[in-house]
Amino acid sequence: MKQQRGITLTSFLMVLAVVGFFLFIGMKLFPMYQEYWSVSKAVKSVAADSTVSATPESIRNSLDKRFEVNYVDSLRGRDVKVERSTGGVLIIAEYEVRKPLIYNLDIVARFRVEEAKQAAGAQ
Repeated sequence: MKQQRGITLTSFLMVLAVVGFFLFIGMKLFPMYQEYWSVSKAVKSVAADSTVSATPESIRNSLDKRFEVNYVDSLRGRDVKVERSTGGVLIIAEYEVRKPLIYNLDIVARFRVEEAKQAAGAQ
């Protein structure tokens, strides 16, 4: 007699449950990282933009505009640190995102983007 091979219905359901769980986690994490990539891109573009002066107010205003266009909800320009450094300023965006997972469990992610902006005339 020929022996049957393959996966049983119970094993298939267990594999499906595990795959479904990881897809669920991925659906919760992906928007958080997509927002982080938007924040990183905005900070880098402000640091590279020569039309934005190296004052904290102009940097924050420019970041606010870029955040609004890129649908960034977890961070505002006023939350970004602008510190003086050698030859310019250092733009530091450090924030935390908390999203509900299941019932009373949350996913918490911390992000940090740091970029230097040269002052006008500095090389």
